[in-house]
Amino acid sequence: MRYRSAVFIVLVCTVSVLAFGQKPATDKPLSAVDQALVSAENGFIEAAKKGDAAYFKHTLTEDFSFVGSDGQLGGRQDRIDQFSDGGLNLQAYNMKAIPVADGVEIVTYDVILRVPPAEDQGPPPRYQHFSSTWVKQGDSWKLKFQQMTPSHWGDW
Repeated sequence: MRYRSAVFIVLVCTVSVLAFGQKPATDKPLSAVDQALVSAENGFIEAAKKGDAAYFKHTLTEDFSFVGSDGQLGGRQDRIDQFSDGGLNLQAYNMKAIPVADGVEIVTYDVILRVPPAEDQGPPPRYQHFSSTWVKQGDSWKLKFQQMTPSHWGDW
């Protein structure tokens, strides 16, 4: 009797999963604007790897600000100085563009960041989540705000 009850429970659970299970959501294709902003964010990553200060001067808004993985607020010149040396080893994945309003979008993604430790500090968190706010100014998109959030503690 116990054997039959156990088989019945397993059978009911299996049928329930098959009958009510959902297909994973498929990602919709990116719009032209979304694709342009994902490309712009990839340009930001490449500029940070190369230390392309001219890219940052051209792409960041005059009132650009960011929140670093340490929670500190920085400004436009701080970002230009920080990424102008190059050598940033950043792997981005799960990149998505999210429309906010006309002329405003957020590009959000996960990163694996590998940088040497700074003097008197350890390296920043390796696994982070970046969110970048892009605004349309005239005919071009400019980076207005960025936040880096540690997403996995203890792996430095």
